[in-house]
Amino acid sequence: MSAAVPAREADIMTGSAYDFALIKRLWRYIRPHWKLLLTWAVFMPFTIVFELLQPKLFQFALVHHMLGGNLEALPYDAALFMGLVVAQGCSSFCESWFLQLAGQRTMHALRIALFDHVLAQRAAFFDRIPVGRLMTRMTNDIESVNEMFAQGAITLIADFLKMLAIIGIMLSIDVTLTLLTFVTLPLLFILVEYARRLMRASFRQIRVRLAAMNAFAQEHLSGIKVVQLLGRSKIAQREYDEINAGHRDAYLGQIRADAAMYAVVEAIGTIAIGIVIWYASGHRRENIEMIGVVVVFIDYITKFFIPVRAQKYAVMQGAMAATERIVQLLDTDERDGGIPDIATTKSDDREPDPNAPVVELAGVHFSYGAEPVLRGVDVRVPRGATVAVVGATGSGKSTVIKLLTRLYERDRGAIRIDGVDIRDLSLADLRSRITVVSQDVLLFAGTLADNIALGKPYDPARLEAAVHRVGLDRALLRRGADVHERVAERGANFSAGERQLVAFARALLREPEILILDEATAHVDPEAEGLIEQGVHELMKGRTTLVIAHRLSTIRNADLIVVMDKGQVIEQGKHDELVAKGGFYAALERTFRRQGSDAIVEI
Repeated sequence: MSAAVPAREADIMTGSAYDFALIKRLWRYIRPHWKLLLTWAVFMPFTIVFELLQPKLFQFALVHHMLGGNLEALPYDAALFMGLVVAQGCSSFCESWFLQLAGQRTMHALRIALFDHVLAQRAAFFDRIPVGRLMTRMTNDIESVNEMFAQGAITLIADFLKMLAIIGIMLSIDVTLTLLTFVTLPLLFILVEYARRLMRASFRQIRVRLAAMNAFAQEHLSGIKVVQLLGRSKIAQREYDEINAGHRDAYLGQIRADAAMYAVVEAIGTIAIGIVIWYASGHRRENIEMIGVVVVFIDYITKFFIPVRAQKYAVMQGAMAATERIVQLLDTDERDGGIPDIATTKSDDREPDPNAPVVELAGVHFSYGAEPVLRGVDVRVPRGATVAVVGATGSGKSTVIKLLTRLYERDRGAIRIDGVDIRDLSLADLRSRITVVSQDVLLFAGTLADNIALGKPYDPARLEAAVHRVGLDRALLRRGADVHERVAERGANFSAGERQLVAFARALLREPEILILDEATAHVDPEAEGLIEQGVHELMKGRTTLVIAHRLSTIRNADLIVVMDKGQVIEQGKHDELVAKGGFYAALERTFRRQGSDAIVEI
């Protein structure tokens, strides 16, 4: 049950060039907010200037006023210093405000783009990637990128410019002392590169482990009843502990790099200050001037190493690791409906053939993997007819429906509606003409009315009429409720029969040309069966209907029965014809009669 880590996720480029490529991918979401970034860039140099003028002012006041005996000028020095501090604070506030505003708007656009992209993927994509992993990409990973703005990690650009300005100022004061002070810079560059590599590798593992942990938790919480009833709680706890331990251990590399970086940078800064003091000790004849130089150099050295010691670099590496995952997901192109230019072809490019069957499958082949599921299926559904598809579990009945609605794409063969290949229809047109009612009815948060309309602006009177026609209003009346009743998680506060009636109301409200009932009455309790049968009758009125059923009564009254086995159509005909034929269907029918049951037994 644990989520496996894709091999591709472990094979990722490294280096600053790749970091730049990732930033370029994010730029399309940042670019619309260029005015905010430009405003940030305007305030950024003012913040740097106001900050770096403070040590120079202090040096001037120390040498010329404090040590020079001109104490009357100190109040002016203090006022000017306070003015620089206030100016720096105001400029820094504006800089941070505009940067984070741009960041939040960028994250808003990125979240929408990622959600829309995931929503547009075909069904096979969701079969392959656990929902928990997708949720990690869409929440945790985007939040990691958001931290890059929220904690000012993107201001590494400003920090770099400030460090260059500090070196320039120090060179203007004393070239020799500056060169001696920064003799340890090569060591700092080596340390930063080592920390970058170690942090990136660690953060990649963290993202992978977190995705696995979320996928495992989502899977087990969704199936909590099975976990509890079958006594899997202890095993689940043990497996979750193993995944969680892997997530914990993945942080060790990042912690080790962060701790080493902080300690070594602190040591390099201290050594630089020691070099300044050592150099000053050899220039005692220039005592007053050298005191000013020592003080200002110590201040600038401290300011130089603050950005390196800060957590911004770790946040940046975490954001880049998260961006890798987001970009990988955005690069996944398994769009619902297959090839974009085919999926968007206009449905009116070809005129429908009035003499053609409403639905036709001709030589359809399909496989989920290496094992074929459908092997040359041929079915013709006449207009206005009710066609029942029966067969054992795994015979390919439900797969036919998935191909007809293009949740999956066929491997070979043709599927036509009114003589037009479904690949020549837009997905919106295709799915507006077909409505599927399945045995698993999913209800979303909101009211029952919201779940019936599903966001479309239907007239309330029309919605009430649909509810009445399928009998949902009578089912709700028994419990003293109506369509404005709130829905609990996954519709748990409604019975299977009530949820099924909601699905019928959904279908009736859309007035589809083709109705598909995918084992829609397989798990209905006997008490609700009467209402369900009435709802089915209302739905099927005047429509071409394809029924995948387990109930003999539903099958017996069909205009055509299609019998499937091992992905092939082995028999077709009416109930009496197939019974008289004495084949596969007749054997099923005899089994039902011996058991005295209306339900088809899976074989």
